Amino acid sequence: MVCNRCIMVVENELRQLGYHPANIVLGEVEVEEALSQDDKERINTHLLKFGFELIDDKKSRLISQIKSLIIALVHEHDSELSMNLSDYLSQKLLQDYSHLSALFSDVEGTTIEKYFIAQKIEKVKELLVYDELSLSEIADRLNYSSVAYLSNQFKKVTGLTPGHFKKIKADKRKPLDEV
Repeated sequence: MVCNRCIMVVENELRQLGYHPANIVLGEVEVEEALSQDDKERINTHLLKFGFELIDDKKSRLISQIKSLIIALVHEHDSELSMNLSDYLSQKLLQDYSHLSALFSDVEGTTIEKYFIAQKIEKVKELLVYDELSLSEIADRLNYSSVAYLSNQFKKVTGLTPGHFKKIKADKRKPLDEV
């Protein structure tokens, strides 16, 4: 789950199936009932219709937690980090960053840092499309050291300059779950 609407959909669907969600946050659901394997398969089959997948193994759950933390950090908190991303993830997940990094790279085929950058670039695209902030304000909001650094990273990821992207705006954004 990558947004609040995702949480609402999952909660509604679980309730329709007769389950009682106790806690739902991005990437995690706790239900009051003990779930049998049949329950899990039923839930998974139902959630697949909406593009969600039940993750029940530790590695996949950890990857999902990493993604959820990064998405929340970038899209809800505008990348407000008072520490390194590696320290932040280690602290939040109570795991050594080298373990998190190796696992993420093995499973996802990209690094945590590249995933973080991709999320930041999607946020930049969103802000450019809204056309309410200058590039300087966007750079400041997302904790880029300079407009030049933001522009270089944007071009490296998208192949376009922020100015060119702002002009064309046509269907260049991706849903967060496809980043």
